[in-house]
Amino acid sequence: MSMDSQRLDKWLWHARFLKSRSQATALCRRQRVRVNRAVIDRAHHPLRVGDVLTFPQGDRIRVIRVLGLAAGRGSARAAAVLYEDLLPAT
Repeated sequence: MSMDSQRLDKWLWHARFLKSRSQATALCRRQRVRVNRAVIDRAHHPLRVGDVLTFPQGDRIRVIRVLGLAAGRGSARAAAVLYEDLLPAT
């Protein structure tokens, strides 16, 4: 995978939407994630800056735009700059 993309499961984990990469992989395999409105069924789907993700998290649906890719899992503050929440909680 090139430097301008990242595996979907890794990105979800690095951005701290899920507690483990295996949870992110399972979410993808269960076809619970959409990238740019397309249903994704594989964890290694390449994710790029500008992509819009839709997925369940707890009792809400998250819609986010990817703003950056991460080399590793960092702090919550570092993860927050990786995305823009398009449906903020009210």
